Amino acid sequence: MAQFTVYQNKNPQSNKAFPLLLDIQTNLLDSLQTTVVAPLKKLGSNKDKALTHLTPTINIEGTDYLILTPQLAGIQRKELGKAIADVEYARTDILNAVDFLITGI
Repeated sequence: MAQFTVYQNKNPQSNKAFPLLLDIQTNLLDSLQTTVVAPLKKLGSNKDKALTHLTPTINIEGTDYLILTPQLAGIQRKELGKAIADVEYARTDILNAVDFLITGI
């Protein structure tokens, strides 16, 4: 499981609101049974009011999603569904959002 991979959300309680999860945990910790994910939310037709530094936008298969950095969660790796996309291209934006969440900078 690679950092910055997007997976289907297998959790029936949350997958309707958040169909995709972004794994942001470093590959150095692959031996752990858990990983840190950020839920993704489709960017609405009204272009949801996004705080661009905190909730950057990524594109997956032609659809724009907000990375909901404030809703980071630790989950069991076995709860991740099928890998959908690699968004390594957005690495800087993702890490800046996490940094902003924690440090405010």
